[in-house]
Amino acid sequence: MEINSPTNAGVLSVVVPAYNEQSTIALVIQKLLLVPNLLEIIVVDDCSTDNTYSIAQQLERQHNQIVVLRHEKNAGKTAALKTGFRATKGSIVIVQDADLEYDPAEISSVIQPIIDGYADVVYGSRFLVRKQTRVLYLGHFLANKALTFCSNLFTNVNLTDTETCYKAFRGEIIRNMIITSKGFGFEIEVTAKICKYRYALYEVPISYYGRTYKEGKKIGLIDGLHAFWYIIYYNLFTSS
Repeated sequence: MEINSPTNAGVLSVVVPAYNEQSTIALVIQKLLLVPNLLEIIVVDDCSTDNTYSIAQQLERQHNQIVVLRHEKNAGKTAALKTGFRATKGSIVIVQDADLEYDPAEISSVIQPIIDGYADVVYGSRFLVRKQTRVLYLGHFLANKALTFCSNLFTNVNLTDTETCYKAFRGEIIRNMIITSKGFGFEIEVTAKICKYRYALYEVPISYYGRTYKEGKKIGLIDGLHAFWYIIYYNLFTSS
């Protein structure tokens, strides 16, 4: 069943978790405002210590499609996403990081399987077909492959990129999902639950413009170790 009207005007909610991204947040939002089918941009500032929040607020005053929320204490990406999901109204919801590692111009292709009525959930894969990709850390590449492989062993699906930022959902799915992980655990938890609920899951190829740690990349070794634990926990010890 296709989403809403043939033009699909105003069906997309974009959730943008942000922490200390003052150098990129304005450009990310400006690019998102150009995405077709856009209903709203929900920016969740996770208690940034730089000017991220004030920049987002300024843009909120200029554009009625932007809603800016803020955590009084830093709680991590998953908590920011939960806050954002609760505030969405769109028939489709997608996650957009605030660091420009992912290009908002590709969102249309990510959500198309949902619009066409084939998919309930779509992941944008950095590995499905090699598009434009910045060459960076071998360790991150191997870790992503290992996490995806381990996740697939438990979920019995053939995903190529569990850790991708671009995850799009039918709105009611993600708004009704109970999310309990912390930090960067969202990627693993949501994948396990999507597979348990047997939602129609698709992947589409995307580009990737990765950052170095000097440029502000935040995920590290401890987050990877937590992810391996989450694979075991959410696949073996939780029912929903």
